[in-house]
Amino acid sequence: MTSKQRAYLKSLASSLDPIFQVGKSSLTPQVTEAIREAFNTRELIKVAVLKNCMDDPREIAEMVAQRTHSQVVQVIGKKIVLYKPDRDNPRIQLP
Repeated sequence: MTSKQRAYLKSLASSLDPIFQVGKSSLTPQVTEAIREAFNTRELIKVAVLKNCMDDPREIAEMVAQRTHSQVVQVIGKKIVLYKPDRDNPRIQLP
């Protein structure tokens, strides 16, 4: 992913609300599966890491991206933005 594409995805993600929260039990298989299923209807997802989660948000982002075959767009504080293009019908046209 180029820096121009990453910047475009960041601009789209700025208006998104987090649809998942990673809490005290960290990254469970259920959370991973829910994120994987969410990629069936969305290409860009924002995840919030709660204050009671002791794991590093960057490590969580890398694990989720690896397990869901997505890409980490950005990690700012405790917010993670992930991108996975739809192979059949991409809705987001990257520059």
